[in-house]
Amino acid sequence: MSQRLHVSACLVVIGALAGACTGEKSSPVAQQQPNPRMTMAPYASTPDGKGIDLITLRNQSGIEIRVVSYGGTILSLKSPDRTGAQDDIVLGFDEVPTYFDKSPYFGCLIGRYCNRIAKGKFSLDGQTYTLATNNGPNHLHGGNKGWDKVVWKPEPFNDTRGAGVKLSYTSPDGEEGYPGTVRADVTYTLTDNNELVVDYHATTDKPTILNLTQHSYFNLAGAKAADILGHELMINADRYTPVDATLIPTGELASVDGTPFDFRTSTKIGARINDANEQLKRGLGYDHNYVVKRDAATGLVLAARVVEPQTGRTMEITTTEPGIQFYSGNFLDGTLKGKGGRVYGHRSGFCLETQHYPDSPNHPSFPSTTVRPGEEYRSKTVFKFGVAK
Repeated sequence: MSQRLHVSACLVVIGALAGACTGEKSSPVAQQQPNPRMTMAPYASTPDGKGIDLITLRNQSGIEIRVVSYGGTILSLKSPDRTGAQDDIVLGFDEVPTYFDKSPYFGCLIGRYCNRIAKGKFSLDGQTYTLATNNGPNHLHGGNKGWDKVVWKPEPFNDTRGAGVKLSYTSPDGEEGYPGTVRADVTYTLTDNNELVVDYHATTDKPTILNLTQHSYFNLAGAKAADILGHELMINADRYTPVDATLIPTGELASVDGTPFDFRTSTKIGARINDANEQLKRGLGYDHNYVVKRDAATGLVLAARVVEPQTGRTMEITTTEPGIQFYSGNFLDGTLKGKGGRVYGHRSGFCLETQHYPDSPNHPSFPSTTVRPGEEYRSKTVFKFGVAK
């Protein structure tokens, strides 16, 4: 760990430095007292010497979120249970360098394209583009160096919306095989209504594809809980996208009715996860995209709700996206040591990734992920935390 770990937290007055935190070298005139709702400080460095900042967000209910500018990664998310006891409800590591080469996308921002693209190829306007095949025969989560592995520029704020940070990154034309220079902003805002609001925005100078998400692994039972099988999950979806043996959608929008994929009423994650079902066998559990039920609604709609019955913690997800990927931590196999030396075993965390459907560029019937010059990519997802009575 770099000596940047030992630099005390500071905030820089909005001005020439645009909110950057510079530690001991900053001018005393440019410093102010840390805001208890939001602090930012140098924290670590990448192997090539790029500085990584730590941003801490707090609200009046005691929720605390720690984010680093490397990958826009949420390191921890502390939330109270029904007794008021705080605990960390996301999986991850104690040291930032562990995220460089061992992380299964813990807590990070995913781009340019979350989920899978079949055989690492797609066509756009008559031209075929070739991407890395970093997940068997397929492309996954932006490639060998997706947006989870870059340093974003942080701009913290504290205003009527809440405490937050805007993270910015410019992806050059051709990065990981994708066309166009893309300028992206992702904003995390922690409100006093116990919401983590994630706003995505991007523009491009050439036609390209974009599909962004936040990839936190949750366990609402807390940092020492063994697995997530007792969590009660509701997914607001009548249909899902079945997958082939390599986890690429077949193109069908299948009904969940009468299947283990029916979470329209709150059901324990572990209730049917071991059923004799070909789709469950292919995913080694749940690793499937659900078609969020929108009817005629636009804007934010309910996508999922989770209740952990022992602690009472709840999480509700609303989104503007057409899909949500439910992943039950099937590939966590006990080889990763996480926070406090805890070994992350099978199904010790779950993900609910709001998104467009996997492999959309190769399925014309799916909602389009194409973005063109002059257009704006915009997406919003809200994670609302609470306690069941």
